[in-house]
Amino acid sequence: MTATPSRPADTPIRGVLMMCVAVVFFVIMNTLVKELRAQELPLIEIVWGRYFFHFLLVLLLFPRRIPTLLAGSDKGWQIARSVLVLLATACMFTSVGLMPLADVVAITFIAPLLITALSVPFLGERGGLRRWIAVFVGLAGMLVIVRPGSGLFQVAALLPILVAVFAAAYQIITRLISHRTQPINSVFYTAIVGAIVMSAIVPFFWQTPSPVQWLMLLGAGLMGGLGHWSIILAYQRAEAPLVAPFAYTELIWATILGLTFFGDFPDLWTFVGAAIIAASGIYILRRERVRRNARELGQV
Repeated sequence: MTATPSRPADTPIRGVLMMCVAVVFFVIMNTLVKELRAQELPLIEIVWGRYFFHFLLVLLLFPRRIPTLLAGSDKGWQIARSVLVLLATACMFTSVGLMPLADVVAITFIAPLLITALSVPFLGERGGLRRWIAVFVGLAGMLVIVRPGSGLFQVAALLPILVAVFAAAYQIITRLISHRTQPINSVFYTAIVGAIVMSAIVPFFWQTPSPVQWLMLLGAGLMGGLGHWSIILAYQRAEAPLVAPFAYTELIWATILGLTFFGDFPDLWTFVGAAIIAASGIYILRRERVRRNARELGQV
């Protein structure tokens, strides 16, 4: 049985920086994917490249630990979690090919709110009235961005919502097994399940990439893998209520890269909705910190 490593001493600034770096990696990945979609490389092939090269990255970084990375008693949960990550990726890559990057990112901000809602029935966590109000306010922010019923609404906007649903579900599973498994094991399961599933499917959709497209597929895989690893490092070095809000800086980079490479700039309502969602998420994180401190003092 592999010993669980001791948690590194808190270094809040490093934790915040690692989260900021992680979202940059993810935005670069999605920018590469959007360009590959514009070049009409098959979606299945792009998803395959993202996981295949992520898998190779893990092999290169942790060659001596490979025999232990599939260890543990939660293989079923790990596979289920990895399938949910794969589904989230497929929906994300589809949506970035159809919508501006910033709009997609802003809508996926509802994932933490969904985690809060799902943690009540699935994790048995208590959901106070203030937390539920924050969840519903955040969902209202999502509706501000999507604007169903308006002439601007597009069915593609449902895809980032599915991304958030799948992301919330796999993070709930992550919480369920987090005390029994090491983070690198989860990263490896994500990579190997995605690589195996997509390698079985991709031959039916294969279109030989150009040298530049190969480099972009490689970049997408590396950015995805490094992004996940950076998030792990961030949460190892600082408390979640401090680190998590900085994930919302992803909207800044998505706006910059979307404007620079594709000429996309979100409208005012996207920023308004994103601000509402972010404020709700940050409020929930702060409330969780207050509740945890109260429990530690024996007040709850």
